Amino acid sequence: MSVLLVHLNAIGLCGPGLENWAASRVVLSGAAPYVTAPTMIAPSDYLPAAERRRVGTAVKLALAAAKDALSAGDFDASQLLSVFSSSGGDGDNCHTICEALASSDRLISPTRFTNSVHNAPSGYWGIALKARPASTSICAFDGSFAMGLLEAATQALMARAPVLLIAYDTPYPEPLRTCRPIASSMGVALVVSHQRTSATLASLQVQLGKAPPSKMPDAMLEALRINVPAARCLPLLRAIAGRETNAQLALDLFDNQQLMVKVGI
Repeated sequence: MSVLLVHLNAIGLCGPGLENWAASRVVLSGAAPYVTAPTMIAPSDYLPAAERRRVGTAVKLALAAAKDALSAGDFDASQLLSVFSSSGGDGDNCHTICEALASSDRLISPTRFTNSVHNAPSGYWGIALKARPASTSICAFDGSFAMGLLEAATQALMARAPVLLIAYDTPYPEPLRTCRPIASSMGVALVVSHQRTSATLASLQVQLGKAPPSKMPDAMLEALRINVPAARCLPLLRAIAGRETNAQLALDLFDNQQLMVKVGI
C-alpha cells in the first residue's frame, strides 16, 4: 500500500495510572516514573441520565477518552466522522449474557442485548452528541488499535475531513478472563485530519510493513502494552510526548505484518 499522510490534532487517554493525556505526557516522555493504579473513569456528562444508567464500562471508557481528546481543541464533536475499535467490546456484559444463557430461564434483558453489539459505544456516541456523520466499528484482536488508526487515516484522506478514533478495551470476568486475559481497562482517542491545523501535534506517515513491534523502555509500561490491546498505542504516544522527531514505529497489527508509522513533530 502507499504511504498515508495524516495529521494528529488531539489525544485523549484513560488508563491504569494514565488518567488523561495532560497528566500522562510527562510519564510517557520518561521525565517521571510510571506508577500503576486502577483505571479511573470519570462519569460522562455527554449522556442523558437515563442512558448513563444503562451503559457499561466499555461505553463509559470510550466516552471518557473521547472527551479528553475533544477538550483540548476547538472541535465540533457532532460533525466528526468516527471510528470505534476494540478487541472484545464489553466484557462484563458478555459475561452476564453467558450466565443468563446458561441458567434455567435463559432470559436476557433488552438493555443487555442492546449493549452486547460491537457498535454499542458508537450508538451511544450518536445519541450523546447528536452526531449524524458516519461511524465505523471494527475489531482486529490485538491489532485493533493499529487497524483503527489505519481506518481513521484512510477515512480522513478520502473524506478530506477530521476523524475521531476511539480504541478501548475492558477485562473479562472469569472464566472468560482465563481464555482471553486483558489486564486493565484502557481507552485512547485521537483526532486525525487530512491537513495540518494550528492544533496539530504531529504528522503521521502510515503504511503496512514488517518489523519487530516497537516496545516501551519502561518495564511496567511494556507490560501494559502487551496485556491490553488498546495499550499498543503507547509507543506512538511516547514518541509524541517526548517530541521524537522522525520516530519510526511498528505497531502490532497481525502476526506477520505491522502498521509502520513515521512520526514528524
